[in-house]
Amino acid sequence: MRNILLAALLAAAAGPAYAQTADSPFTGARVEALLGYDQLRSGNDDDDGIDTSEDEGDETLDGAVYGIGAGFDFDLGGFVAGIEGEFTESSGKQEATETIDVPISARIETGRDLYVGGRVGFVASPNALVYAKGGYTNTSLEAQVSNATSSQELDTDVDGWRLGAGVEYLLGTNAFAKVEYRYSNYNTLDFSDDGDIETDIDLDRHQVVAGVGFRF
Repeated sequence: MRNILLAALLAAAAGPAYAQTADSPFTGARVEALLGYDQLRSGNDDDDGIDTSEDEGDETLDGAVYGIGAGFDFDLGGFVAGIEGEFTESSGKQEATETIDVPISARIETGRDLYVGGRVGFVASPNALVYAKGGYTNTSLEAQVSNATSSQELDTDVDGWRLGAGVEYLLGTNAFAKVEYRYSNYNTLDFSDDGDIETDIDLDRHQVVAGVGFRF
């Protein structure tokens, strides 16, 4: 009788814990690999000193974005809230050559991007989480202008904010996949190494990213 009672107590204690785990697949720490499409271009702010008229040519930098992310989510009973961060690189690049008095070549590339923010979502099904996100982003830009006799380079960072939305889907007990769209706007350009010289800009960034990851 004592053994039967002990087994019943253990089953009663383990039942709620198992139910909570089963009902909370989108909680805890996670890591993920990211890959997708990246587009960076001038925005619509007429005061940023960037000419966005159509006759000035295509100012878009297209490429691939790839990197890693990590986060921690909390189950709030049907809703999920979490914090996250990313480190990504981009292959976006544009090159042009113009001749005024002499041929001049210009190149601009997008570099690493850092992001930190949060997300909130709801459990749409036992295996699917629909979420929205937002936070701070900082990306690097590398530019070079050269002619036959000289070359100048500029490596700088731009600060901005990001909004996005996506769907995360369970692939098993701990693995998951996701697809996400995010929009970023960069509005502050640092001209000096110590960040003392800044100017306002308007750069829009659109990304569609897929990811696979593992939750601990």
